[in-house]
Amino acid sequence: MPSHDTESNAPITHFANCHLGIFAQLSRLGDLPALLGPAAQARKMASESLVFFDKALYSHHSEEEKDLFPAVAQSAQAGVERLKVNALIEQLTHDHRALEKLWNSLEPGLRKVAKGQDSSLDVLALQALVQGYQAHAHLEEQVFLPLAQTILGRNSNHMAALGLSLHMRHVPQFAAYI
Repeated sequence: MPSHDTESNAPITHFANCHLGIFAQLSRLGDLPALLGPAAQARKMASESLVFFDKALYSHHSEEEKDLFPAVAQSAQAGVERLKVNALIEQLTHDHRALEKLWNSLEPGLRKVAKGQDSSLDVLALQALVQGYQAHAHLEEQVFLPLAQTILGRNSNHMAALGLSLHMRHVPQFAAYI
C-alpha cells in the first residue's frame, strides 16, 4: 500500500517534472540565436551561388566552346600538338556537360536553401561539383590556357580575332533602325 506522503506529494512532483521538460526546451531555445547566423549565411551563400552560376556557368562554357576551343584547334600545328589540343578540348567539353548536369541536379535544393525552406540538398553532389570544377579549372589554367597562349601567340591575327569575338559577344546589342 503506497504511503500517504507519496500520494499527497504527487501533484507537486508532477509540476516539478513538467519543469524539467520546460528547462530542457528553454536550453534548446537558448541555442537558437547561435544557429540563426549560420542559417542566414547558408541562405545568402545559396542565393549568391544561384545568381553567379545562372549568369556565369553556361556563358563561360559557351564562350570557351564557341570561341576559344575552335580558335586554338584551328591554329594548332598538325601532328602531336593538334592531337593534344583535340584531346584537351574533348576532355574540357566533357567536363562542361558533367558539371552542368551536377549543377542542374543541385539547383532546386539550393533554391530551397536560399528561401530558408527545408531541403534535402545532395551533399555528395555538391562536393562533387566543387571538386570537379576545381579540377576542371586547374586543367584549364595549368595546361590548356598556357598551350592556347603559345598556339595563338604565334599569330597576332589569331589572338586579335579571338579578342574581337569575345568583345562582340559582350557588347550590348542595339537594334538597327530603318
